[in-house]
Amino acid sequence: MSTRAASRSHTPRMVDVAKLAGVSQQTVSRVVNGAENVAPEIRERVGLAIEQLRYRRNTAAAALASNRTMNLGVVSYALSVHGPSVALFGISEQARVNGYSTRLVTLDALDRASIRAALSELSGNEVDGIIVLAPLYAAIEVLRGLDAELPVVTFEQGSPASSTSVSIDEVLGARLAVRHLLELGHETVWHVEGPGGWMASDARRRGWAEELSQNGRVLPPTVLTDDWSTAEGYRAGLKLSDTPEVTAVFAASDAFSLGVLKAFDERGITVPGQVSVVGFDDLAEARFFKPSLTTVFLDFEEIGHLAVERILAMMRGEESAVIPLIRPRLLVRDSTAMPPSS
Repeated sequence: MSTRAASRSHTPRMVDVAKLAGVSQQTVSRVVNGAENVAPEIRERVGLAIEQLRYRRNTAAAALASNRTMNLGVVSYALSVHGPSVALFGISEQARVNGYSTRLVTLDALDRASIRAALSELSGNEVDGIIVLAPLYAAIEVLRGLDAELPVVTFEQGSPASSTSVSIDEVLGARLAVRHLLELGHETVWHVEGPGGWMASDARRRGWAEELSQNGRVLPPTVLTDDWSTAEGYRAGLKLSDTPEVTAVFAASDAFSLGVLKAFDERGITVPGQVSVVGFDDLAEARFFKPSLTTVFLDFEEIGHLAVERILAMMRGEESAVIPLIRPRLLVRDSTAMPPSS
């Protein structure tokens, strides 16, 4: 009988996962409970077997045995923004692999009362730990002033490595974008800056400024925005199109870049013939822009994975280690080239 047929004939059990993966039931148990002493290749084999059989652990029995609820709480803000939304997907997937469900509470404000109410709601719903996806300074300041009863891990874009927060080195990502444009021969790089209050906006601006300063280049004024929308990028693009000396633009998001490309097209400015454009995030659609967008890839899904693994480690009482920053990658496509004078 095929594996697929067998999986339809009865509810998959841990013994079925062990048989398919070629390991013991004890090893499967260690994997689904997030134990550290499992070789990566074994963990991958067990994970594939779980997916193939669509195995679901008996969460009620596990909860009784471990005195845990088998639920993780997530507090989020502005899930329409690319980073937090992809990180949420990573959290859900990693929680599922470890036998956990997720409970989501969204914030409509970042004041102390709203955040305290969200944490209280999740605690009242009996979760074992909380992940906060609200990478804004206002939210982080409030959280640092609260005494949480449960383990809490935060998503803090551009922050230094920490044992209780996860992030990507977005300062480095911005530097990679600017460095690429300078190496093509551009004298300086103009920046479409993210909205105020967001940690990502500050990190990306900081990386832009550091790379230009280190290379002895002039820092032109940034173009400010009110939100992360493509419309704001379009408005910024119209402003930049009125500045003849602009030959290179680093936009703080791919959504901004799309708006900039639209504005340049309307003004008869060719990309990359007259102006090069680099984005940030690597949206799934970025390679289908016209021209395809040079951008910086940020693995936000891995942010979710790391957050879940750290929460589980904190619940097990393991010694806290610093979570390394995830490294970004520059993806060079068709929207950048040497400046016209070259």
